[in-house]
Amino acid sequence: MKVLRRFLHCMGVSMALTASLAWGQGTPPIKIITPFTAGTGYDVIARTVGARLAERLNTSVVVQNIPGASGNIGTEAAAKAAPDGSTLLMGGNTMLIASQLYKNVPFQPLRDFAPVSLAATGTLMLVAHPKYNIKSVKELIQASQAKPGSVTFGSPGVGTPHHMAMELFKLETSTFMLHVPYRGTAGYTQDILSGELMTGFLPVHVAQGFVKTGKLVALAVGSVQRHPVAADVPTFVELGYKNIDVDLWYAFYLPAKASPSLVASLNAEIAAILREPAIREVLNKGGMDARSTSPDELNALGQKDFARWGNVIKSKNITPD
Repeated sequence: MKVLRRFLHCMGVSMALTASLAWGQGTPPIKIITPFTAGTGYDVIARTVGARLAERLNTSVVVQNIPGASGNIGTEAAAKAAPDGSTLLMGGNTMLIASQLYKNVPFQPLRDFAPVSLAATGTLMLVAHPKYNIKSVKELIQASQAKPGSVTFGSPGVGTPHHMAMELFKLETSTFMLHVPYRGTAGYTQDILSGELMTGFLPVHVAQGFVKTGKLVALAVGSVQRHPVAADVPTFVELGYKNIDVDLWYAFYLPAKASPSLVASLNAEIAAILREPAIREVLNKGGMDARSTSPDELNALGQKDFARWGNVIKSKNITPD
């Protein structure tokens, strides 16, 4: 048994050394493709983790923002990259949605990428404007069922996690509410705060500040467990809706044919970085909670969400237009 443990330990060291040599000084820089604009959660994670990855691997790491088509353009570019560790994708659950929302997408996220590790999660909170006197999920359902279409909800755009979370909520509660899509978060947030919109999802770190000042009413959070930022707000699971867990999540991927040793070594590096208090603090300030997983755990999460959001898109006949 001791011999076996020693052998496995040596194999692990060998894998790490192989990856370090491949990424060492003098090699081309690592490129992290981020399929959204600068300043987004994806970008913050890529730059924060990327800076530490450069230090740990003694090479340079650059972040390349390739936005467009809800992330599909940048994701396609990453899928076509060489699987040698020189290109990573800063992906997430949005790519599982966008790849099914648009027609003729030239990649399949479950087939064309090798999962490396989860990087962070972001919890969504369902809120309502106080002038409508909706103080609970039950009251929201009653209002929408009493007069279908009278309740309005918004989102930063069609196919965004905020939109899809509400479509899942509607599906699970057999309700109909009117969707008002915006072009980004600024206008959407402004109109939910002004009362132009009755309800909608906001990131918990954003929403809770407005809840505390009485500008919004918290109804539920979309995480499996209560979030420490809003510990008094129930989860949908607690309220009896076991299928409404709608956390945003962000993750690192390599192109599909990357070697298992490369995936394992990079997974270990990212996990170590995400344990650092300074990194966790930076992500937390951006409304995200650092969290790593094994490649298999990330793969299982992707499989689950791909099927779930695909079902919502088909059931609700959602298109990007």
